[in-house]
Amino acid sequence: MHSSSYRRPLSLHRSAESGGRFGRLCANLGGGLSVVSLCIAVIFALPLHTASAAPTSPADPGKVLRYVIPAAETGFDPAMTRDLYSQVVNQSVFEPLFTYDYLARPAKLVPLTAEALPEVSADGKTYTIRLKKGIYFSADPAFNGKRRELTMADYVYSYKRLLDPILSSPQAWLLEGKVIGLDELATDARKTNRFNYDSNIHGLELLDRYTLRINLKQPDFNLGMILAHQPTGAMAREVVEKYRDAQGQVMANPVGTGAYLLTQWVRGSRILLSANPDYRGYIWDFKAGSDPDDQRIVAQMQGKHMPQIGRIEISVMVEDQSRWLAFQKDEIDLFQLEGPLAPQALLDGKLKPELIKKGIQLSRIVDPEISYTYWNMRDPVLGGMSKEKIALRRAIAMAHNVREEIKIVWNDEAIPLEYPIPPGVIGYDPNYKSSIQFEPDAANALLDKFGYKVGKDGWRTLPDGKPLQIRYTARADSLGQQQSEMWKKTYDLIHIHMLGDLKPFPDILKAEKQCQLQTRTAPWIADYPDGDNFMQLFYGPNIYQNNNGCSKIPEYDTLYAESQKMPASPERDVLYHKMARILEVYAPIRPGYARYRNMLAQPRVIGFKKHPILPIEWMYFDIEKRK
Repeated sequence: MHSSSYRRPLSLHRSAESGGRFGRLCANLGGGLSVVSLCIAVIFALPLHTASAAPTSPADPGKVLRYVIPAAETGFDPAMTRDLYSQVVNQSVFEPLFTYDYLARPAKLVPLTAEALPEVSADGKTYTIRLKKGIYFSADPAFNGKRRELTMADYVYSYKRLLDPILSSPQAWLLEGKVIGLDELATDARKTNRFNYDSNIHGLELLDRYTLRINLKQPDFNLGMILAHQPTGAMAREVVEKYRDAQGQVMANPVGTGAYLLTQWVRGSRILLSANPDYRGYIWDFKAGSDPDDQRIVAQMQGKHMPQIGRIEISVMVEDQSRWLAFQKDEIDLFQLEGPLAPQALLDGKLKPELIKKGIQLSRIVDPEISYTYWNMRDPVLGGMSKEKIALRRAIAMAHNVREEIKIVWNDEAIPLEYPIPPGVIGYDPNYKSSIQFEPDAANALLDKFGYKVGKDGWRTLPDGKPLQIRYTARADSLGQQQSEMWKKTYDLIHIHMLGDLKPFPDILKAEKQCQLQTRTAPWIADYPDGDNFMQLFYGPNIYQNNNGCSKIPEYDTLYAESQKMPASPERDVLYHKMARILEVYAPIRPGYARYRNMLAQPRVIGFKKHPILPIEWMYFDIEKRK
């Protein structure tokens, strides 16, 4: 988080106090930047939460799961994080009202802190939800030593935070334009520079301490799934108010009602989660789905008191080969095998015999995702709606060979997408054929027609004769380098000079949110399993949130707004088809592929199955203690 002035974070005071002499030394240091940085790194490795005296969680502290992520996290505030790697912690700590059945496929919505699924009015505009009683937040100094029960007021507060313009949440799109009175509250806050969290609005109607009625401006048949997404997890106002004045420290002090606590954090390096000693727990009782392997999982897990795993150790390893070597040396229990590594472990989509002999387990799915390349519609070179700008984007899209990219970059560990909605998601159309195909000759002819001439140096110029140069951004790792090289080949085919721009993942997200990148291949994994979650990526009002290409196409926006009022249906599919064609005409994006997700687990992992929507599953499976 950027800041114009430095203020000592509150959590550093607390950690310094718990850190003994070294902590007091750091708290009083006035030394150089390197010394302060060292102190901060060590402080964040100190415990952030203290276990209560009377633990009730069934988790065994001796059961440790070692997990790895390929890029650094950004922080742990549900309203403020937008990357998958931070969400693995958010899901562990914060609880939304609903979640998904562990084994059911397709994904099935079930209650989490709610007593039951919502009661929805026939017109889809009113949701009534009742909360389970006796759920408590984990202990924190913000509660002054008292047990703090979760109430529906906490959800109302958390939903309001998403629309607080001072926060500028990247997740505002979840409720923006939907809840009666909520947008108006945000408008008032822009005028006064203060969001009135105490204001009662008709859209978030507290019927009593445990009952919430949500009144919508228009029908929304996906709201139950939205309220299962991590950014809608309940936060306690006392916690936010205690830490918000310390720059960025709400992100560093996650306090929720979930199964785990954040107990150590070394930014970009190591995260330690410990079982919440006061977590209410549950009895494992999921039913086998269509997967034949479900019967084995049920036999292993049925009747267990959950969670079983007492500690989660998360390491950040950027390089693919480092993760693979660590897994081979039994330093990791569970990790995602990215496409570049697939040949080392898989043969025709199955584990190699030598890994099977070792007892290694594979859970493999096609992710409900789209990896798409966007061109910044606000960029002076690539953006705009003039004919020559549209021609430029279309030509680039036509010059790109998605199947070759899948083969070279992902080792065939992905499937090409013709449609913006991927398989496994409501609204997917397997028969849809895009008008944008790999046609480099036609792409060159299109550029010639609209004045992008090839100069003596072999590169095209802009129609006004100025140099044409495009900067492609990717992650600063071996995978990003491969993607950059693949796109360099595409641009070379049409004589456009491309520069590779490799950046750390958090820097990419920050720049992207401000419409500062020219072009990038951006992956989007389903927040909820409905086509709306993908079509909203290109909706004009979602700029600065998740409309990464900053596109604003009036025809598209009108159809999307109309589709939001409709349940999943053939009628809505007709609108989605029209919207997909509009994207092909103006070419703000090029749909790419949906990747296979290959999760490898050591033999000691019990009952694991990759869920298509949930970021992580460690509150649903078990692990043997290491010998």
